[in-house]
Amino acid sequence: MNLRILRIELRRSVAPWAGAAVLVLSLAFLHVVSGPWWKGTALWTAQWTSMALWTRYLLIFLGPLAVGLGALQGLRDHRSKVSELLTSTPRPARHRAAALAGTTAFALVSAFGLLVLVGAVQVLAGDVPYTHLGWLPVSLVAALALAAGAVLGMGVARALPSVLTPPALAVAAFLLTSFLRQNQTSEGALPTSAVPNRLSLLAPGVASVRDTLLTLSPAVHLGQTLWLLGMAATGLALLAAATPRARLLALCPLLAAGAAALLLLPAHPRDTYVVDRAAAAQVCDGPVCVTAARGARLAGLAQPGREALRLLRGALGDQAPGGLHETTVPRALAGTPERSQAFVILDFDDAVIGDARGEGLTRAVVGQGIAPTCAPRSDTESGRVNEAAAQSIGAAWVLGDTPRPLDGTMHGAKEQGDEIRPVWAEFTALPRPEQQLRIRAMHAAALSCSGDPLAALAGGAVR
Repeated sequence: MNLRILRIELRRSVAPWAGAAVLVLSLAFLHVVSGPWWKGTALWTAQWTSMALWTRYLLIFLGPLAVGLGALQGLRDHRSKVSELLTSTPRPARHRAAALAGTTAFALVSAFGLLVLVGAVQVLAGDVPYTHLGWLPVSLVAALALAAGAVLGMGVARALPSVLTPPALAVAAFLLTSFLRQNQTSEGALPTSAVPNRLSLLAPGVASVRDTLLTLSPAVHLGQTLWLLGMAATGLALLAAATPRARLLALCPLLAAGAAALLLLPAHPRDTYVVDRAAAAQVCDGPVCVTAARGARLAGLAQPGREALRLLRGALGDQAPGGLHETTVPRALAGTPERSQAFVILDFDDAVIGDARGEGLTRAVVGQGIAPTCAPRSDTESGRVNEAAAQSIGAAWVLGDTPRPLDGTMHGAKEQGDEIRPVWAEFTALPRPEQQLRIRAMHAAALSCSGDPLAALAGGAVR
């Protein structure tokens, strides 16, 4: 197909409208609809990987839309009642099929490319230190999925020419995608599906993004690419087929690609979503370390972090952590946060740490070092109220001032204050050596996740 044919097809087809629909709906979803793509460290313009995965997430509805629009395009000759006329011309059917399919695929891929370009510009504007090309296969497979879905829709509509074919195909594709797709759960660190993992990966959409250190494995890219190429080949064959036998043979590429893809795709979620080792590599300023993916946080963390470590050494002695490390362990929302005797483990998705700056960050790090969080967190908030109260009291004792309710928890200042006041009054009435013993008992209870840190601070009273 040359440029002249492309221009003609663009003028006489719904391809430009299909591309415009994909672009406008995607931008409206990401910019107008509030969701996790706006929040935390995994917002869609925070990192290259999160940008690629969030735009790929949109295939949940963009994929069925592409199938339906492709089917609408495939009915063009039938609506115009020129099918018999075109079959009598000397031009091969495969040429007409290529022109029709190529135009729509070009429009959809271009629209998705513009969407990715919008995200890329915002990522670059955010001065992200970790730049890589590992996100590119994620977006390329997404673009291929839109093109393959549209071509398959065209082929099915040519084989089943009915006004009901486009909406029926779009609805069927949406239901199938929804049934197969993987979802994040509060119990698992990795997305899972109701069907076997290999089968779920035949739907090219991804789960919502929770951890920017996770990316798709090469086996997923390879298997899905093969499957999508089979879809496109079957769509083209159906477009060119003129007999029932040819239409039946046109299904062979789809079946063969599906069988081969199921052999290549990973059987377990742990082999589907893998940690990007380069992104998870530690970048350090002395004892204060963050991942390469969030290296921009290091400058603002280094001085408050070193001050927090100095204060913790004075309070805990040989039990004090020797450094600060950002967590790199994938964890379910209902899972226990990572803790360490040797380091204060930081999670920037926890708003107590992620939103703090300056002196407030020092206080937050001291609180986390004194009483590491044990309770599961939500997408942006963490801890039980007794843990927040224990961290507030511990930080106040170390810093030599009065407790302040922690910002960024799911518990308000009044709720935290009601927990803090009686324990603080009893605690400060004790001699200094007894206070230090209780601080260390609280630290041990929180670190082992075996007891209530606030109860330990109160002398073991039942709460």
